[in-house]
This record gives sequence, C-alpha cells and structure tokens, in this order.
Amino acid sequence: MRADRPAEAADDYALTPVPREARHSWVSVAVQRFGQVSSFQQFMVGAVLGYSMTFQDAFWAITFGSVLLECITIALGIAGVREGLSTSVLARWAGFGHKGSAAVGLLISLSLAGWFGVQNGVFAEGMHDLAGWAPAWVWAVAGGTAVTVIALYGFQAMARTAWLTVPAFLALAGYAIVDTLRHHSLDQLATAPPPGPVMSLAEGTTLVAGAFVLGAIMTPDMTRFNRSPADVVKQTVISVTLGEYVIGLTAVLLGHAARSADVVGIITSSSGLLGTLVLATAIVKINDWNLYSSSLGLVNSAEVLLGRRLGRRGVTVVLGAVGTLLSALGIVGHFTGFLTTLGVLAPPVAGVIIAEYFVVRTCRPVFDRARADGVLPETGAQWLPLSLVCWAAGWAAGTWVGPGIPAVNSLLVAFLLYAAVGLVSARRARARRAVPAPHGLGDRLARSGERPPETVPYDA
Repeated sequence: MRADRPAEAADDYALTPVPREARHSWVSVAVQRFGQVSSFQQFMVGAVLGYSMTFQDAFWAITFGSVLLECITIALGIAGVREGLSTSVLARWAGFGHKGSAAVGLLISLSLAGWFGVQNGVFAEGMHDLAGWAPAWVWAVAGGTAVTVIALYGFQAMARTAWLTVPAFLALAGYAIVDTLRHHSLDQLATAPPPGPVMSLAEGTTLVAGAFVLGAIMTPDMTRFNRSPADVVKQTVISVTLGEYVIGLTAVLLGHAARSADVVGIITSSSGLLGTLVLATAIVKINDWNLYSSSLGLVNSAEVLLGRRLGRRGVTVVLGAVGTLLSALGIVGHFTGFLTTLGVLAPPVAGVIIAEYFVVRTCRPVFDRARADGVLPETGAQWLPLSLVCWAAGWAAGTWVGPGIPAVNSLLVAFLLYAAVGLVSARRARARRAVPAPHGLGDRLARSGERPPETVPYDA
C-alpha cells in the first residue's frame, strides 16, 4: 500500500522512498555535498598533510584518497537515488537484513551525533576565543540550538542554509587565506620540505579517505533527493574534486607557511571578526547533516529493534539537545578517540552494500517490484550472517593488516568476501529452485526441442 504522502513528507520520508515529485535539482544537492567536503575538517586534514608531507606527496595523497571517496560515494549514491532510501533503510535489503540494518543505523547515529557534539564544541571554543564576551558554554548552546532547528526542518531547510553558508564560507575563507599567504612565495612553499614529522603516502591517503568516509557512507541520505544517477555522478565529481583539491591543497600551503598543523587557529586568530564568521559558516554547513543523518539512522534502528515508528523531528530534537549539552559541559571532546574507533567500522559497511547491490544483486528484483509502486519492499531476512562476517573481516583487515591503506584494506576485504561468497550462495539457491531433471524419453526430447516419433507415446 502506498504510504501516506503528507505525513511522510512532513517527516522527510525517513522510512519510506522519496517520491519523484519530492526530488530536487542536482545543483541544490551538490551545494550541500560541496559544503560537507569543503569544511574546516578538510582544512585541518590539509594542514596536517602540509605539516608532515611535501606538497607533491600531499597532492598524491589527496588524489588517491579522493578517488577512493568518489568511487564509494558514486556507488552508494546511485543506490540511494534509484531506491529513494536512506543508508540504514537501504541496508535492510542490501546486504545486512532487517535486524542487521539496525546495527548500521546505530553506527551511523552514534558516530554522527558524536561528531555533531565535537564540532559544536570546536565552534564554541573558537567563538569564545575570538569574541570573549561570553563563556564557551553559551556559544555551545547557541550554536547547537541553531543547527538543531535547521536539521529539524529537514532537507529543504538545509538546502536553503547551504545556499547562504557555502558561498559565504568560500568568500570569507578565501580572503583570510590570501591574507595569510601574501607574505610567502608560493614556489618556495610548494617545494619546501615538510616542517614536521614525515608522514608516508599510505598514512596521508588514509587520513584523507578516513576524514570523509563516514560522509561517503551516508551519501544515500542525501542522494535519495536526486532525480537520476547522472545527477549523482555530476555532483560527486564536482564537489569532491573541488573540495578536496581547492580546500585541501590550499591548507597544505598554509601548513607549510605557518609551520604548524593548527590552520584553524591561524585563520581565525589572524582575521578577527572575519575569522569568527568563517568559523560560524564552516560549522553550520556540515553539522546540520551530521545531526540529520544521525536522526535517520536512529529512526530506522528504533523501528527495527523496538517496533516503534519514531518521528524524525522528535529524534532530531533529542539528539541535538544531548549533543549540545555534552559540548556545553566540555565532555564531548573526551569521546573523539571512541568516535575515531567507530569510524574504522564504516568502510566495511560500504563494501557490503556495494557488493550486494551491484555484484550479487539478490536484492535487485525485490527493489524493482517495490519501486514501481513507490513503496518499501516486502520484509526479507531478519539477519544475514554473511554480512556480519564480512563486516568483522573488513574491520580486522583495516586494523591489523600492515601493508596498504587501512581504509582501502577494510573496504576491499568486505567487498571481495561478500561478493565471492554471495555469488556462490546465489547460484546454489537458483539451482535448488530449479525443476528436478526429468527421466522419461519424452522429457529428454522436450529438453532437446525434438518432436517424438509417432510410434512412441509422448509420456513414455
């Protein structure tokens, strides 16, 4: 039965497919994606690379990391736009099963809610250092409340916010960067040795990919509002490429110029009020998506585990209030190590979903039937043990395998293991469903396509 569209629209289609009439232009979605990639987090990653790598090595680290991110983002984004579902709901059929998708939802919700609090704490401390007239907890409450209100009203409110904050951030940050670099020779910065401890290319690539891999996994949350797979490809290539190269490489130069990895402090402290505005626009345009995707993951997990359908708006308010409170108390910063550990679990999730949706494809007929009616597919398996084994294997490979890039190792191991075992299992399942081979002469002739002799009864 088709969902109640007005009610689902008010809840931003948290648990149902986004209908065609509710989709947006690719530019509107691309601005938000670019806002995620071109954040202060990207500045910090680039500054760390510049502090510990040559410009050339940093360029290749950003290139390899960006290619990995674009492959993950495009694959998951296409699944999202085709089915119109968020990552955690998509996972019910794409690899993890009904109950297994709750684990995916909890991973996304806990990780992104935590990063919402961490970034809100960074915002509060920065505003306190720059403005000084109010304690940090006041700024934490103000920033957390503002972002919660934006996320509360969903995709359209975040799109309108992005149209304001993204151009403002680029203009303000660009001015601050030019002001910081104008006393340095770009040629010297591009050829200078790293001022800090040397980082390997593999470590740099892992840093680039790991900084945004969780954002790549939540891509269906965003691309379910796109209109076509082509839109997903365009917005991903443009936003990830520009965000990683323009922001990332600029931050590399800043790291060389300041001989420090604290590029955030460099920009804000040297720019006064301008730095304050840069910090504010940088936090808002990524933190609303942290909170939004966190609420989608928790709504899915609650329905699966508790059998209760929670409203996305109510969940957003609760998560926003908790994250804001923890950042105001200054506690949330102690969780960064835990959140980083959770991030290691993210790449195998992408590997399993991509392998199921594009290689094994047992979920595709189910999706095809449901898509025609604009409803969720019928409930399938509750648990798929293969996905949990691949998830654990991917995490182990990313954690303990020495050679290579941990993020790539974990994703590839989960992807290859699920694809190999899944294809064999699907082939065996098709064989079991096949009609048993007949034994009569007529059946053998029927299989060969020949007509039986006139003197031989056809059912002999």
